[in-house]
Amino acid sequence: MTTKELTCIGCPMGCQITVQMEKGEVVSLEGYTCQKGEIYARKEVTNPTRIVTSTVLIEGGDKERLPVKTKNDIPKDKIFDVMKDIDAVVAKAPKKIGDVIIENVAGTGVEVIATRNIDRE
Repeated sequence: MTTKELTCIGCPMGCQITVQMEKGEVVSLEGYTCQKGEIYARKEVTNPTRIVTSTVLIEGGDKERLPVKTKNDIPKDKIFDVMKDIDAVVAKAPKKIGDVIIENVAGTGVEVIATRNIDRE
């Protein structure tokens, strides 16, 4: 049996959760105080995901870089592939919050979207 210790990020409480696992399956959870903690812990030990935030170069804009993020969470093991795709992009101004900058980033089925409005110079 394997034991994993987590600090929950589901709410501001920051509960210390202990997860017991056997053969890749959650056997028991202790220490969470809300349902968000239980959901977070189960997902984190079986299928961890993350939202990726970064910036891309933007041509013809009133700023040099455009802040972006993945629209949904992606598998944690795909972060470096996602960043490689993001680093290769040069967007063209203007851009609005929510504009799709990359479709299906790193084959995840997730879009990378703009998180700031950028006007033309």
